[in-house]
Amino acid sequence: MQHRYHHFASTVLACTLAMGALAPTAFAAPAAATTANLAPIRLGMIEGMSGPFANAGEAVERNIRFAVEQVNARGGVRLPDGKHPLSLSVFDNKQGVEDALLQLKQLTDQKIPFVLEGNSSAVAGALVDAINKHNVRTPDNRVLFLNYSAVDPALTNEKCSFWHFRFDANADMRMRALVEVIKNDSKAKSVYLIGQDYSFGQQVAKAARQQLQAARPDIRIVGDELHPIGKVKDFAPYIAKIRASGADTVITGNWGNDLTLLVKAAKEAGLHLKFYTFYANSLGAPAAIGDAGVDTVRAVAEWHPNAVDGNAASDAFYRSFRQRYPQPKDDYLFLRMDVMIDMLVAAIEKAQTTDAVAVARALEGAQYKSKFHEASMRAGDHQLIQPLYVAVMQKLADGGIRFDNEGSGYGFKTERYLAPAATALASTCKMQRP
Repeated sequence: MQHRYHHFASTVLACTLAMGALAPTAFAAPAAATTANLAPIRLGMIEGMSGPFANAGEAVERNIRFAVEQVNARGGVRLPDGKHPLSLSVFDNKQGVEDALLQLKQLTDQKIPFVLEGNSSAVAGALVDAINKHNVRTPDNRVLFLNYSAVDPALTNEKCSFWHFRFDANADMRMRALVEVIKNDSKAKSVYLIGQDYSFGQQVAKAARQQLQAARPDIRIVGDELHPIGKVKDFAPYIAKIRASGADTVITGNWGNDLTLLVKAAKEAGLHLKFYTFYANSLGAPAAIGDAGVDTVRAVAEWHPNAVDGNAASDAFYRSFRQRYPQPKDDYLFLRMDVMIDMLVAAIEKAQTTDAVAVARALEGAQYKSKFHEASMRAGDHQLIQPLYVAVMQKLADGGIRFDNEGSGYGFKTERYLAPAATALASTCKMQRP
């Protein structure tokens, strides 16, 4: 593995997208630049780039920049006057709602047409409300909100908005995938729920209760705990409660340091049970879990490096990211962010403008297909429908996986694949369109 930072240039994932029939091309050398004299199409990412979850914000920025660079390497975004480059500006919301709203004001003052956010459902909900109002007040400066990770189901149900598109599976969809595995685990008898105390963590617990009751009414919920987000430094007291409950299984939506510290505390306490997680495949968690996680820790994602055995396109996509970001600590690739940028570019090219209404209408019902992934943007609620994988932690040295995570020596192997149709859930959205 190289330890020298260098720009990704030699290989890119060139995925040619056309609404209704998206035809991917193979990896190719970057096209000659044709964007030198045209104004860039600006993207504004509002994210927590400081504070306890700064590493999660930095991971998002790497992924978005990787996707942007791929678009620019193949020439940019084709509009009537020529090909325009994409440009990413990052606004630090310090992981707070009020700061996010202040950053949104700066973004709109700069007339940036596309807002990107995802690492907080609380922030996402506030942004949806603010963008709804902004777009009514200033029809000549409307913006679209592209959500890559905020998974509160309300955002595509009762709080759905014409101006908001979600490119991640929501919490109920992710939980459904995990429960599909748990329901066939005869050893799962007692489940402990633990999560972060905000809208997302609350929804994860609610979904777990409802779905376990339907799928496995014999399973007992022996604990249901919410802790302050980003404030707990020592999870040993929580692990002691889990041990005392007699749980054999833990379900958590924790992410970032709240997940890493939780599983590290379990390891240090010698607590051996199964963890069903949303995000255990990243941000230091695999190394913190170590051997204790082999065959016991699971994560759910739309894709992972070992997702598709023997698929050259999938492997090349992952290797190109590792070439661009060679440091092991930077090894966290979200396919959905690449899909998001490609689908946005295709929508702009179809609309032949960056106007928010025209691009939104082009995104509705849009299809994406590559040699290893497919997705569609549901028009009724702006929820992306795509596959989900439940993967179990494995040791690279054991030979069952091709790639590890973050140089930890541990990676994930698919245990259950859910096709796009199997991940889709009904929506209560009543979309108000302009």
